[in-house]
Amino acid sequence: MPIARPLLLAALALLALAAALVSIAVGPANLGLQRTIAALSGSDDSIARIILFELRLPRAVLALLVGAILGLSGASLQGYLRNPLAEPAVLGVSNAAALGAVIALYFGFAAHYPILLPLLAITGGMVAMVPLLLLARRGESPLALILAGIAVATLAGAGISLAFNLSPNPFAAVEIMTWLMGSLEDRSWLQVIIALPCIIAGSALLLWDGRALDALTLGEDGARALGVNLAAVRTRLLLGTAIGLGGAVAIAGAIGFVGLVVPHLVRPLTDRSPGAVLLPSAIAGAALLTMADILVRLLPTVTELRLGVVTALLGVPVFLAQLAKARRLW
Repeated sequence: MPIARPLLLAALALLALAAALVSIAVGPANLGLQRTIAALSGSDDSIARIILFELRLPRAVLALLVGAILGLSGASLQGYLRNPLAEPAVLGVSNAAALGAVIALYFGFAAHYPILLPLLAITGGMVAMVPLLLLARRGESPLALILAGIAVATLAGAGISLAFNLSPNPFAAVEIMTWLMGSLEDRSWLQVIIALPCIIAGSALLLWDGRALDALTLGEDGARALGVNLAAVRTRLLLGTAIGLGGAVAIAGAIGFVGLVVPHLVRPLTDRSPGAVLLPSAIAGAALLTMADILVRLLPTVTELRLGVVTALLGVPVFLAQLAKARRLW
């Protein structure tokens, strides 16, 4: 049932804010409500302040940022490709960004120069866009972009597998595998500073074409008749996905299913037009990933579960249930 847009956005924003506050409050170190409030108000408890402001707060901010770009990019791709199964991985950006990070880990660049891990991940995402941008300039159809994206994703996946196969020692392979499973553990404000410009720029490019995505529901010829520059729309979509996802994958690793599931959860609450789903998907994605990150800290495990594992375990049943409920309403 559709909900008024201002009410929907306000409700999702409150949910994301509540999730962020809970994320700041929970963790392995039980500070308690009184100690947490005292630390937030500027007490002299240096340990509590370090835990809150140097460990938990940047982690909560990153969960919001990464979740937002995943949800937004998924909604944008589903709207543009007119395919309910589209997600960021369909264009190969996630795999290519992951390959860039794997290169940094495999050759030891990240150990000596930590900044190279996110930089190479972002570079990988941008390189993956080259063939897609060339196709966009030629005015190729969405199907051609999907096929090119599958080729890029397959090539990047082969590169990651090759790194595992030729790994010089088991410890390097474990480090690569751990990073690929996705996590926000032990992140700092440095990672926030690295990811924030990429995610803001990518989000701006993806939100730019809400009306164009609505026009594309009439088909490409109908959109052209309404004055939509399809080549420019494709370019902004591809660049926004590459820049935003490159920054997110660089910091959090490979986190799946958020970009696929979130638009399906949000769409029934809107008028189902692609443009109307964009901003709610970004906010809902931020809330969902933050809640998943809270869950990995609350589960009683010897070592903290990887965030990508939890999102996959939660995402598959939610997606199947939503698919069974919605059926052909897309």
